[in-house]
Amino acid sequence: MKLISIPAFQDNYIWLLDDQNGHCLIVDPGESAPVLEALKTRNLTPTAILLTHHHHDHVGGVSGILRHFPDVKVYGPEETADKGARIILKNEDEVEIGGVKWRVLATPGHTLGHISYYSRPYLFCGDTLFSAGCGRLFEGTPEQMYQSFQQLAQLPDETLICAAHEYTLSNLKFARSILPGDDDIDSHEQNVQEMRKKGQPSLPTTLGLERKINLFLRCDDVDLQNKLKLNDPLKPSWQVFAHLRHLKDSF
Repeated sequence: MKLISIPAFQDNYIWLLDDQNGHCLIVDPGESAPVLEALKTRNLTPTAILLTHHHHDHVGGVSGILRHFPDVKVYGPEETADKGARIILKNEDEVEIGGVKWRVLATPGHTLGHISYYSRPYLFCGDTLFSAGCGRLFEGTPEQMYQSFQQLAQLPDETLICAAHEYTLSNLKFARSILPGDDDIDSHEQNVQEMRKKGQPSLPTTLGLERKINLFLRCDDVDLQNKLKLNDPLKPSWQVFAHLRHLKDSF
C-alpha cells in the first residue's frame, strides 16, 4: 500500500490509499479536481470512496468523481446518505473495501454521526483527532469527543493518523502556551516548521507521537491538570478535555 495526501482548499488533505496494482481508495474528497488529476497522473482507478462525516469540505467532490467513475462504491455514516454515500456504516462494522479489511469506529463530537476507519496501520479519522489537537465541537459534546479520543487511544502506537487538515503548527503553538518548556512539544514544533518550509505535510503522524504532544490525549497528566488548576478538587478527565477545547476555541 502507498499512502498519498492531496492538498485541497486552504488546509484540507484528501487521502488516497494506492494498492500498487492500479487501484485506490479515496478518503473525504472535498473537491473532485485535484483527485481526478492525481488519479490521471498516477494512472489509478478508484474502487471506493470513504466518507467520515457530512461537511462539504469532505464530501463536495463525490459527485464529480462519480461522473467519471460511476461504479465506485461510496461508504459513509448515515449523515452522509444525502451526500453520495450508498453503503451506510456504523460503529464496529467490519467491511472489506478494496481488498482491505476495515474496522469502523464511531467518533462523534465534531458531528454526531462522525466515523473513523481503521486498518492497521492506517486510521482515517476526518476531523476528530488532529496532530496535537482535536476537531471543533459543532454538534457533539466535549464528553462525546473525549470518549472518541479514548477509543482511538486504544489503537497501537504505530497507527498512522491520517487527519483531514494541516493544523499542526497552530495546534502545537496552543500546546506550548499551556505547557511551555515541554521538550516533546518544543522539539516537534521545530521539526514541523522545517517540514512546512519545505512544503512537506506534517501528516500522517503516529499515535505514539501524539500521546506525547497532543494535550487532548494527556487529560490524565497531573502536570497538565496542575497547570490548568483543575486538580483541587481533581476533575474527571473529560472535564479537563472540555476545558482544553474551550481554551483552544478562543486561542
